[in-house]
Amino acid sequence: MKLKNPTNKITDLSLKIDKLRIPQHIAVIMDGNGRWGVNKGLSRSHGHNKGVSVLKNIIKFSKKLGIKVLTVYAFSTENWTRPSEEVNFLLNLFEKVLNKEINELNNEFIKVKFIGDLSPFSENLRNKFIEAENITHHNEQFTLNVCTNYGGRQELVKVAKELARKSISGEIKPDQINEEMFESLLLTSDFQDPDLLIRTSGEKRISNFLLWQLAYSEIYITDVLWPEFDENELLKAIIDYQSRNRRFGGIKSVSNQSLKSSLSFG
Repeated sequence: MKLKNPTNKITDLSLKIDKLRIPQHIAVIMDGNGRWGVNKGLSRSHGHNKGVSVLKNIIKFSKKLGIKVLTVYAFSTENWTRPSEEVNFLLNLFEKVLNKEINELNNEFIKVKFIGDLSPFSENLRNKFIEAENITHHNEQFTLNVCTNYGGRQELVKVAKELARKSISGEIKPDQINEEMFESLLLTSDFQDPDLLIRTSGEKRISNFLLWQLAYSEIYITDVLWPEFDENELLKAIIDYQSRNRRFGGIKSVSNQSLKSSLSFG
């Protein structure tokens, strides 16, 4: 009996990729870690550990494909409601991963940024986040955005409050507020919006993730649980993305950047 060679499968799918239309920014909801652990007769924590290994591989493969930004949903504002044992494990996992992996990420010319409200975390963990950003801040080849204690609604409220404060102080007039000004205050203002959102585990919702930024992103949902999401699955998502005509509400496909520069609302 001849065993299947996963490398050959990746090579076969790679041939179907249009190298000129690689999504430059991919967002991922890494769902299904706990369920994978339970399905294997193991703990949810074991699933989270496996999920970290998968993310490491996906980061390297994304960079190899020519993707420039990968934004992952690592810990949402709603995740605090999980059992305290699981929450504590996840927080310890953050620190463990940073201690182990940050130098390698830096050596791979990968910039790491943490997006979200970091204030509820311990001082030690916040310092780890800052240290990781400082170590990698000069890297330009690839950016990994880790959404940590992040919520899309919370982000929009924060921007609205900031605009209200500027309006009250006289720094801006209400009539001056437009999409560009609003967008400039988002936590992702340094990046173009995601071209593609990938959600694993088959759930068909965006779960308070990047509510503004995903307005025109293509969405790819797979039943594969995150710990089983590999290079082959990423290629499938990109092939599906490339099969679509991104019209952005129009008729002909245009680039995201062209949309932003050409649309205005009175």
